Amino acid sequence: MASKGWQHPYVNIFKHIRVEEWKRSAKEGDVSVYMDKTLKCQVFRIKGPVPSNSYILIPKNTKQSLGLTGRFFYLLFRPTPGKYFVVHLDVTVEEGQVVRVSFSNMFKEFKFSPTWLQFPFLCGAAKDSVYESTSRSARHGLVGPAPVSVRWTCLMLDLKYTLSVYLSRHYKHLKSIKLCANMAVKNMFTSDLLLDPGISFSEAKQMGLASSQGTGPIPREMSFPVPKGGSWHDLYDHIKFPSDGTKLPFDSIQKDNPHSRIGSASNQRSPVRQETCCVNLSKPVHDRVSLIQQITTPKLLPRKTTPVVSSIPDLGVVTTHQKDWLCDNDCQLQESLRSSSQQLTSRLACGTDYGGTDEYVHPDDDFSTHGEENEEELVWTPSSHPETLPSPKETKHQLLPDPILRLSHIIGFGGATTRYVLWTKSGDEVVYPCHAIIVSMKISSNQQRFFVGHTDKVSALAFNGNTTLLVSAQSGNNSVVRVWNYSKGNCLTMFRTHAHSLSCLSFSYGGGILCGVGKDSHNKTMVVVWNTRGVSEGGKVTILAKAHTDVDINTMKVAFFDDTRMVSCGRDNVRLWRVRNGTLRSCPVNLGEYHSIHFTDVTFEEGNFSEQHIDDRTLFASSRSGHIFEIDYSRVAIKNVRRLLPAQQQHAERREKWTFSTGPGIAINSISVSSSFCATGSEDGFLRLWPLDFSAIILEAEHEGPVSTVLISFDSLQVLAATSTCNLGFLDVSSRGYNTLMRSHTDTVLGFSVDGIRRYLTTASSDGTVRIWNMDSLHQLYDFVSEDNPCSVAFHPHEQTFSCGFSSGIVRVFDISSSNLLAEHKQHRGEVIGLAFSSDGEFMYSADSQGSLVLYNASEEDHNVIRVACNVVAQGTERAPDALAVSRDSHFLAFVGPSEYIVTISNAQSLDELLHVDVSILDLESPRLDSALKVCFSPASTEHLLIATSANKILWLNTKTGRLLRQLSKVHKHQCSSLAVSEDSRFLLTAGHNAVKVWDYNMQLHINSQMFIGHSQPIRQVSFTPDQLGVVSVGDAIFLWDFLANPVESLADSCSCFKEGHTSQRKADTEMSGVQMSNEVPRQTAPLPSSPPRLDISINQVAQEGLSVCEDNSVNPTTPVQDTGPGQSSDPRSAVSFLKVTVLDMPPVNTNCMDSVETNQRKPARPDCYRHFNLRFKTSFLDQTIVAPQPQEEGMKLKAVIGYNGNGRGNMVWSPDQGLFAYSCGCVVVVEYLHTGSQRHLQGHSEEISCLAVTNDAQTMASAAGGNNGSRSLICIWDIQSGTCRRSITYHKGAVQSLAFSRDDRFFLSVGDFSDPGLALWSSQNFQLLSTVNVSGPIHDAAFSPSAASQMACVGTHGVYFCFIHTQSSDVDLKVQRVTAPAEVGDVELTALCYHMDCFLFTGTNRGHVCAWDINMQRCFMIWEADDGEIGVLLCQGSRLLTGSSTRWLRLWEVEDVQKMKLENKVCCVEDSGTTVSVEQEIMLDGMTVSAAFDSTMDMGIVGTTAGTLWYINWSENTSIRLVSGHKTKVNDVVFSFDESHFATCSEDGSVRVWSTSSYELVVQFQVLNQACGCVCWSPFSSKDTTCIAAGYSDGTLRIFRLASAEMEMKLHPHHVAVTAIQYSANGHVILSAGKNGLVAISSPLNGATIRTIKDHKGATITTIQCVNEQCKKFGLEGNEMWLTASADRRVSVWATDWSKEKCDLLDWLSFPAPAYFTGDSLPPSLAAFYPDNHGLLVYTGYGVEKNLTFYSLAKKQIIKTIALPHWATCISLSSQLISVGSKERVLKLVKSTSGRFQDFVQHSDALQTCHFSPSGMLLFSVAYNEILLWEVRGL
Repeated sequence: MASKGWQHPYVNIFKHIRVEEWKRSAKEGDVSVYMDKTLKCQVFRIKGPVPSNSYILIPKNTKQSLGLTGRFFYLLFRPTPGKYFVVHLDVTVEEGQVVRVSFSNMFKEFKFSPTWLQFPFLCGAAKDSVYESTSRSARHGLVGPAPVSVRWTCLMLDLKYTLSVYLSRHYKHLKSIKLCANMAVKNMFTSDLLLDPGISFSEAKQMGLASSQGTGPIPREMSFPVPKGGSWHDLYDHIKFPSDGTKLPFDSIQKDNPHSRIGSASNQRSPVRQETCCVNLSKPVHDRVSLIQQITTPKLLPRKTTPVVSSIPDLGVVTTHQKDWLCDNDCQLQESLRSSSQQLTSRLACGTDYGGTDEYVHPDDDFSTHGEENEEELVWTPSSHPETLPSPKETKHQLLPDPILRLSHIIGFGGATTRYVLWTKSGDEVVYPCHAIIVSMKISSNQQRFFVGHTDKVSALAFNGNTTLLVSAQSGNNSVVRVWNYSKGNCLTMFRTHAHSLSCLSFSYGGGILCGVGKDSHNKTMVVVWNTRGVSEGGKVTILAKAHTDVDINTMKVAFFDDTRMVSCGRDNVRLWRVRNGTLRSCPVNLGEYHSIHFTDVTFEEGNFSEQHIDDRTLFASSRSGHIFEIDYSRVAIKNVRRLLPAQQQHAERREKWTFSTGPGIAINSISVSSSFCATGSEDGFLRLWPLDFSAIILEAEHEGPVSTVLISFDSLQVLAATSTCNLGFLDVSSRGYNTLMRSHTDTVLGFSVDGIRRYLTTASSDGTVRIWNMDSLHQLYDFVSEDNPCSVAFHPHEQTFSCGFSSGIVRVFDISSSNLLAEHKQHRGEVIGLAFSSDGEFMYSADSQGSLVLYNASEEDHNVIRVACNVVAQGTERAPDALAVSRDSHFLAFVGPSEYIVTISNAQSLDELLHVDVSILDLESPRLDSALKVCFSPASTEHLLIATSANKILWLNTKTGRLLRQLSKVHKHQCSSLAVSEDSRFLLTAGHNAVKVWDYNMQLHINSQMFIGHSQPIRQVSFTPDQLGVVSVGDAIFLWDFLANPVESLADSCSCFKEGHTSQRKADTEMSGVQMSNEVPRQTAPLPSSPPRLDISINQVAQEGLSVCEDNSVNPTTPVQDTGPGQSSDPRSAVSFLKVTVLDMPPVNTNCMDSVETNQRKPARPDCYRHFNLRFKTSFLDQTIVAPQPQEEGMKLKAVIGYNGNGRGNMVWSPDQGLFAYSCGCVVVVEYLHTGSQRHLQGHSEEISCLAVTNDAQTMASAAGGNNGSRSLICIWDIQSGTCRRSITYHKGAVQSLAFSRDDRFFLSVGDFSDPGLALWSSQNFQLLSTVNVSGPIHDAAFSPSAASQMACVGTHGVYFCFIHTQSSDVDLKVQRVTAPAEVGDVELTALCYHMDCFLFTGTNRGHVCAWDINMQRCFMIWEADDGEIGVLLCQGSRLLTGSSTRWLRLWEVEDVQKMKLENKVCCVEDSGTTVSVEQEIMLDGMTVSAAFDSTMDMGIVGTTAGTLWYINWSENTSIRLVSGHKTKVNDVVFSFDESHFATCSEDGSVRVWSTSSYELVVQFQVLNQACGCVCWSPFSSKDTTCIAAGYSDGTLRIFRLASAEMEMKLHPHHVAVTAIQYSANGHVILSAGKNGLVAISSPLNGATIRTIKDHKGATITTIQCVNEQCKKFGLEGNEMWLTASADRRVSVWATDWSKEKCDLLDWLSFPAPAYFTGDSLPPSLAAFYPDNHGLLVYTGYGVEKNLTFYSLAKKQIIKTIALPHWATCISLSSQLISVGSKERVLKLVKSTSGRFQDFVQHSDALQTCHFSPSGMLLFSVAYNEILLWEVRGL
């Protein structure tokens, strides 16, 4: 071709040839196209038993040429598992000759000729797969057919280099390609660029990779998909030939190091054969390289012994720039040490010695590491070459001092075992394991030393006889043994054990023999004996003997008198072992009748070595049955048996001495014997000292848990004891005193807080305890135990109190000095994930996993709640325990929320939101959305907020403007789990997985960080101590570090270079390793590609919504303008990076926005009795501007109210003589006619009605409800006949507790609730206020006397109030006399009352008592206990008394004899007086009684319960009938059946209820316990016998119920999270369900199988699923149905399906834009529905730029119409031309879609959550919380 420019930057070969047309390409054999699930695209598959018979040839004509000149050839393919493949490339060289380059997994070795190069291809396996692990030991594991787990591969061939090196030819162009079976191919391309498929475009920009430099990321059309949070190299293979690494003495194509970096064009290899170089290879690559070495390299010496490292230096990790120097020549050694945290440097892989440069490690640097952690850590061993120290130039720009942290103390013990604790020879130190670290502690000072090197939990420890050598083993599959020099603390050697887990170690006295017990690969017990004689002098460890056995071994010990003899014990055996002539043999002890005993420990009797013969030795063995055995070593038989028994109780619980007779024994876990006494540790928690004849106990010490280990010191003066509850201590035998050395949590430490004043540390753990520690002595001071699991803790900054949040959502505040509970709050519904105090101690904050945020007044002892904000914090527990951050000046609070992508900054004193920052759009090129994990303020500069993200970055933001100041990438290998900033903002502290890093805050050094390891489990929290002298990190244990930075260093050079205000800023083009920075200084030069991308911000003028988006040079009207110095630029396009930010009104930080009355005045506490009305908490408010339609002009009319408000009190009235029956539901009074079932509705309230009252003539009724927006409660007076409101009156500030009319209907009484307790007396004629009385405590009930109109009574917290009405002309005076409850009932509250005739008054208490009072004498003369719970309702007629209580019992009492007790002058109890008060009848209802009305004979009546049910009770017939039913909890869905004869509802209580549409009666109820039902749907048209209901539940299950049998037909579990939407397909073939995580499952209703899972909406909650019948051909797809789904991220997908053919194709995908923030508590849902008359039209509403209904045409692919809305919609439903829209403002709007005409209806008392038209469109349901209203639709 004339020009080659068209081939730059790359040529897509398949696209260039149009391979699918097969005109310029050819196929032969089995070549097909299929959809690959991994790549989610169509690929070619080539199959065939003979590779040469099935192929794709490009070009078709072999005489033609492709003419592709690109140097690099890229092939995207996947070899077929278990098959061979071949690829031929015909390449033309400059001489015109054609050379064939072939590669295949069939080729065993490299071959070549002048015209042919043949390379063997080594197929890689998936990471951690079985093939990968087995290939390391199989000689030909990687040679041959592809493994089963072979992955998609991006292969790059450097054709120019290959021809130059192997044939000395000059590459010209690629002529043809032949792909032979068996493989799958996505594409091929050529390019002159060296491209990396594992790097995204955004990463390439940040790394400075550009095409001008000859490198860059792979083109998007050639890339492999990577899911969110995933790594490319974890999913696919990248093979480069030749590789960047070592060229071994063979030639093959194989996988390269996935972490290798792309070099620039200048660094590309030239076409000459290069010398072998040294590289750093990852473990999988090492395995494959090693295997080929075994195949191609001759073996010099056989290797029979286990490879052992003879010397290991101190711990350290290689820095980033140094690791390129390192290489390895021992694959097995590398494999054995790869998991270790040591460093390895050895000779080069080739045979040449290049000088052996060693890595320098500070001798005192226990845990210090430098540089980045992104590459794999290497292990270090010494070589014979001289060390090379880093030059001053290298160390000059690193973080100092080095190390900056030093591990000081560890609070913890155990981990994998608590059996191994050791004494030193001197007896002044003890050695014990703490997870992966070994601790040596001085018992006198608690000073600790650490032995670090294990990478998993330590499972066994042992000393030699003089305690100079310490040996340790770790748990896990790759068990490693380390031998330490105890005095120096360094590791002498380490070696692999070839055991899955080593559970026991024992050193010989001289240290020459080591014995270990573990499990082999077949889970059989394996005993290994090693020769360790030369370890101290650098010698190797060799295996002396090894044995496999089926017997159980619990403990094994080497005899101190003979290194070749051992003894072991276990279940059913005690065995003696001996090593002789390289073999290990054993013989069992004859146990006789004790052969079935589980032995726990064994030890030798101490004695003089020389004087005592071996045959005279005695063994002691302990057992779980309590037996202690003395065993004759020479005769291998039992000498004596004793048993430890529980104490016998005699004579005033006097304990007898311990005996060893028969009976149940106490398990003995450990035994230790000295020359003078024996010590045992038993399961009952006792350490006991015995004489050697076990005649009596010498000493004993009781522990909190079972004693797992006892050990007598060498001088026999002290006995060490450890418990299985992780406590460690010792008993001083001489002083008989016990000293606790260490207490520890028994499970993961979740969080901590430090009291800087007293140096206390409080921790919360998964073991269910909260503990307080002294940071100096390490002693545990307090232990708080709760049945609820603690999650997070926080110390008050000044007081000696701390708060703790629990998994149940409870927040408790404790006083440490008194150990008292100060406050307990239950505002949260989910696990508490964050607790924090403001720095001034005035406020406390808590957040939970359900998104709630609570503000408390911490200046008061009871920490009153100031504000509760719902759905503002991101849901989930992954941000615990420090999800909240408070600025140092106590002005700002930061947290992640309301979604994981948003960070919110709020006013710390009011929780008013000030700033929202969306971190997900920082990197527009990334295929994954970045989410925020942790937030932290900089103490020295409140204008800096640090955010840790899921992309492993830390972002610096300006807290006022939200501008991105700086970002740090690749912080840890894993995501950052915690971060903190030092007080002077000089240092940044981060935790990731098991490592802690300390960073230079300003990132101005060449090496900005140091890394520190030691934790064996992920770190949960890390922070500086308040004095800045230490660091605390918690996870598996509590680590206390010394912070060694100089505290008096001048801050002039350390302050942040991003200060704003009157501070000059640094240059904008400052560059650092891994850091991007930006500021407002004009750039001097064009930025390099590594600079962060600038985000273009489009400004939408939405004035009516108050949105503002500011450019860089704009001024925030609420923020002071800041002078940035003389370099200020007015150019709006200066090089500044922005996040998408919305700035809300920000008050000045020194202004107190809190109402002083609200924060300082203590609110009255609600009484602890259910009888008192408690208004349900709501976040919605009624829109007062709504205008209701005129009567007779309504587009729909309220037809029925479903349910009864069980939250009301006395909110049901029944007058049997007049036939009046009324009750309340929400804000509606329902008047129901029992004989017809029809309803009339009294509508005048806007809030929940609390109580009702009716006059005696049943002509007037009163109802009371709360006011709007804090106004006084509203009492409506209704005319029953006309149904109109006669009068509305207000007086009470709070809710109304009770209403009552006098017997003559002259007076009307209203009683306020606890917030404003008081009585208001009204005239019933004109309802003018006559008199008021304020009382000191809450009043629960009130009633007028049935005979005297001037008398009435009230009961409340402080007793009974006798009230008398005095009338003089027009003046009315209310006299009140209070009498306290009788002393006989104790401290109670009087909760209910009723009159008996004219002289008695009955009152009930909250403890179940009934008191009878003489009205005239105003005294109580009789008491009896009528119930076990609180009595809430009392009614009396004649001689019958009715009681209803919190225990759900309704009882009818005969009280005729009570009058006889009136003449007594003392209070009598029924059982003492002989008076008969008997229960005539009783019945248990479904809830607590809240209202009741009966006829004059008490034979029949109606009772209301808290369950939302009204019962008809007939005592004479002993029957109960459910009159009205309703849901007690929130109703999540309501839907009509297709024939409209029934409707179904579901709610949070797990019930699904089916109702009759005609009678509104409950037909059947399906109840699932402990689960919430979130959605329900009906099966399509079917007969009554086959009609089913499907429901989705919070545990991810679906349940199908059949109505005919009223039984559950099937249970499915397609989801792991709550189900949010469910729908049958239009023809009923499948069920579509969606979970909270955005996954849509297609399930079969026949067999319950999940047919398909759709993941397109993954990560966003699905809000809607709808299915319709529609032929999809007009949309270009096959199918007879369409369905849509909408998700919370404002995305809607439409699908065309034919379920009979298993077809389901995406028809359209809609994404609707929205502003960056939302001012409400939670975002409105995204809702979508098909237009009923035209399914090609879609209606959508959700959060966006404007509030509207959007009409989208599927055919035109565009929006054709919008209808504006005044409120955000919370629910919609469509029917013909009508649309019903519900909102949080409690408005149900009926809209005509053609004209936009609408009407508003406000009959609900809370935000609407659901509305549904019936299939015919004649009826409509609307739901607000548990209020269900049925409307008759007339049309507009």
